[in-house]
Amino acid sequence: MARRPPSAVVRSRVTPYLFVLPAFLVFAAFSLYPLARAAQSSLYEWPGFGPSTFVGLRNYAELAGDPAFRSAIGNALALIGFYALLPLVIGLVLAAILRRGQVRGMGFFRTVIFLPQVVALVVVAVAWRQIYSPDGSLNRALRAVGLDSLARGWLGDPGAALPAVGLIGTWLETGLVMLLLLAGMSRIPQELYEAARLDGAGPLREFRAITLPAVRGEIVVALVLTIIAALKTFDLVYMTTSGGPGHATTVPSFEVYHRAFELREVGSASAVAIVLTALVFAINLLVTRIGERGTESGGDA
Repeated sequence: MARRPPSAVVRSRVTPYLFVLPAFLVFAAFSLYPLARAAQSSLYEWPGFGPSTFVGLRNYAELAGDPAFRSAIGNALALIGFYALLPLVIGLVLAAILRRGQVRGMGFFRTVIFLPQVVALVVVAVAWRQIYSPDGSLNRALRAVGLDSLARGWLGDPGAALPAVGLIGTWLETGLVMLLLLAGMSRIPQELYEAARLDGAGPLREFRAITLPAVRGEIVVALVLTIIAALKTFDLVYMTTSGGPGHATTVPSFEVYHRAFELREVGSASAVAIVLTALVFAINLLVTRIGERGTESGGDA
């Protein structure tokens, strides 16, 4: 039987966009519209109720000279090291070990490592706040091994509070990064490793020549996800330190909350939110472009 030609609707260039339209409408309603409203609010001075006053870009100009905002941006960039770079290194090592060796109880190990991702961050924050308390398990362990001089109120020490919060982020994100990399490594043909061993390659050379180039795409995805998590973290900071001591752990998302609900400066808070959005977009665009160039150069080689 002869096939009937596709209808005009199927052949139309508009048809693919019609399939995407419902998802786009949902995305626009819950993401693009609030973002546009925040951008609009950033141009006004408004306490959250009553009339507002148009001030143009004054809120952004004030942010440029605000030491509290600059401190929040610096803290957020520092958290990238704990949320993204450390988990990437640890995840690469763990995934390579699991990929190379025959580890008994692999499913249980994966579940335990990934478990922090499915636990509510409020619960995580409360648990770690107890661990870091002056009489918590961390200080008790330090005193038990004779390191009394290192024991302190970790979340109340200006020099230790940000690293303490950052290490919670490392614990949270390592499982996600490891599973992403392990999934990428599982697609590498075993024949490549066998050929490398016949050529006399050791474990480190196998990792550099075969494993690392093969999971470059997964590394980019992991970095994008963890960098976003680092820059938008709020509940962890709110529940553990509330931005203190001083501004030691203040991050842009907490600064948005502080300005909008405590200082009643909704316009300034919206300006912080827009700057944070632009920062997230710029950093992740940079990471993606670097990853794409690395993939192209690796493919050419």
